Amino acid sequence: MANEGADAAAFKAVGTLYNALMTALVLGLVTRRGEDVAREYVLRHFRRQHLEKFLPGLQKLGLSDEPDAPACALYHYHSNALGGVKTGYIRESDKKAWVRYPPPRWIWKGTAIAAVPHSVSAAMLHGWHGHNGVSLKNPGLGFVCTGMTVDGFPGLEGYYIDHGRPLKEEERVRFAYGTEEMPRVDWTAQPKLETANWPEERRLKTFRAYALEYLRTMLPTLQELLGPADTVKELGRVARLVGLQFHEETAREMDLPTDVERGDMASARDFARWLSAVMAASGEDVATKEKDGHVLVTLAGWKVARELALPDPLLAFDAWNELWLGAAAAHDRFLEIQTSRSLDDRGWSISWRIAPR
Repeated sequence: MANEGADAAAFKAVGTLYNALMTALVLGLVTRRGEDVAREYVLRHFRRQHLEKFLPGLQKLGLSDEPDAPACALYHYHSNALGGVKTGYIRESDKKAWVRYPPPRWIWKGTAIAAVPHSVSAAMLHGWHGHNGVSLKNPGLGFVCTGMTVDGFPGLEGYYIDHGRPLKEEERVRFAYGTEEMPRVDWTAQPKLETANWPEERRLKTFRAYALEYLRTMLPTLQELLGPADTVKELGRVARLVGLQFHEETAREMDLPTDVERGDMASARDFARWLSAVMAASGEDVATKEKDGHVLVTLAGWKVARELALPDPLLAFDAWNELWLGAAAAHDRFLEIQTSRSLDDRGWSISWRIAPR
């Protein structure tokens, strides 16, 4: 990789920004739309991811021949490890296998975890873990949760178990706090994937893809739940806040200036470098040029939204774009950012004009 350190920081920025966006969106829904709406969003989000990723993922990870309970636990163990999320695994038998997500929880990073209701965290389990048996055509497979970090336990943990009888829908996820706990994990003896031998670039791209999947699921799920206009209100609002809050951290890791308040061409170039680096690390085809006293950053399409069934693609873009407008304001509030976006039969046309004011 050319300029490997800068590329690594940009890949990390993509993960940081979209991790924060997912957390901020859920908290925003809790505070502005209520716990029930937030719970429904999380349920739909993880059910959509499950239906798209679970069965193909079992094949890719070489788990399709494992018994169902260990296969499910191993799927979470390996897939989260690929995304940089620490996870523990223990197989008790062919019919019972544990999985544990120790703190800090990736999805509820930092103090945000204190504002996540039980039902919202549990919706992730109902959306994904509780549907594994349905997808595997094993009506007796369920998940028993023995603790969640949001409730003060030292991690989210539980086990897949094949009950040997058809389960009712409400039995697919069961909470059994205080009755069992996951046995001790020998971290040195945990299963290993070949990822330890992957080149740095491949590992970073996998980490990026893990974070981007949250956005790819977020856009259609939220538009279907709230409608396109309210998606701009809710997602656009928190996206701007995430850009404001996290630009400094990500820019510093790329050795770029932030909060400069100059409003000049040098500042415009610096922000264009940050934006171009993050877009390139996100997998976009990006070009930058100077013309007539401004810097123009252009995307050849919008790859992250490719193949997404969006009720209103333009409004989905507007919500996403607030992330970059927030970052621009944090970088230098005396720059002027003009966004141009259109969509026709030839595809997307997207650019940001960054100029002094």
